[in-house]
Amino acid sequence: MKSEQQTSPLSRMTFKKVMVYAALIIAVFISAMMVVFQVFEYRHDYRDLSGYMREKDDLNAEWGRLLIEQQTFGATAQIGTRAVTQLRMFSPPAAQTVVISLPMTPEQKK
Repeated sequence: MKSEQQTSPLSRMTFKKVMVYAALIIAVFISAMMVVFQVFEYRHDYRDLSGYMREKDDLNAEWGRLLIEQQTFGATAQIGTRAVTQLRMFSPPAAQTVVISLPMTPEQKK
């Protein structure tokens, strides 16, 4: 009987060690899987961020072109206003307008 009592605590101790090691191995495996998942999520989010940054740059470039276009149209109106007010320029009436046509060369007639 004494031998049975001595093996029993030893087998319990061995069983506890095996369970602790199994739990640690499972915890390490779960931790490793979570790291893999986090790296995947990071790369996915970084790819989305890069796409949004490219889109932002494209929109900023288009905004700059639109501002230049707006300034161009604004400058044309400002020039016309100054020509009328400061230089007293005007468009002549149709009766005072003369259209001059250049004679056609033989190459243009063909």
